[in-house]
Amino acid sequence: MTPGETSGTLLLGWREWVALPELGLSLVKAKVDTGARTSTLHAFYVDGFHRGRERYVRFGVHPLQKRTDVVIHGEALVIDQRRVTDSGGHREDRYIIRSRLMLAGQDWPIEMTLTNRETMLFRMLLGRTALAGRARVDPARSFLTGRVARPREHYD
Repeated sequence: MTPGETSGTLLLGWREWVALPELGLSLVKAKVDTGARTSTLHAFYVDGFHRGRERYVRFGVHPLQKRTDVVIHGEALVIDQRRVTDSGGHREDRYIIRSRLMLAGQDWPIEMTLTNRETMLFRMLLGRTALAGRARVDPARSFLTGRVARPREHYD
């Protein structure tokens, strides 16, 4: 079993390190948020465009908190656009993309919205839809799948 795994189901703390390799993100600290239905990734810019008949989005991510010098530019197929209400009650139209999430040696596809989370503590919220049937959460613990001592080194 991998760290944080019990009987085939991951046991996660309220925050964990994850990767989204299809988007060029080798390490992102995520808040495991069972109060959020959909996962959200920080993007400081989001530009929609068309490639043929399909809609895509380009975006920029500062994957590490307080490190605007570390920038990853991504591109993804838009699978939907939805009006989302954040925890403060603000409504916003957001693009929905799909990518593979890597966590504790496992990976699976998840859907996520893109929005600017520059002022937030976490660059990503991992919502309950992404965790359903795969993980349980112990809200009193964190980093059950492993700690990262020098996250900047993952982007050198």
